Amino acid sequence: MTKIGYARVSTVDQDFDGQVAKLQAEGCDIVRSEKISGASRDGRTELKIVIEFLRPDDELIVTCLDRLGL
Repeated sequence: MTKIGYARVSTVDQDFDGQVAKLQAEGCDIVRSEKISGASRDGRTELKIVIEFLRPDDELIVTCLDRLGL
């Protein structure tokens, strides 16, 4: 089982360091992050990579559900 973290902020001015730190503290082996609006999946390459990488028994971890914005 692999813990995979996903961090996202909506604008380039925002900082996702706090999210990344929380994901690492949760034991995420991999953390992917991006600065893009959550209104759509369009252009969210890091989320696409995470979803394609997930295997049975892996865990996808976010600091807050709205970071997925699906």
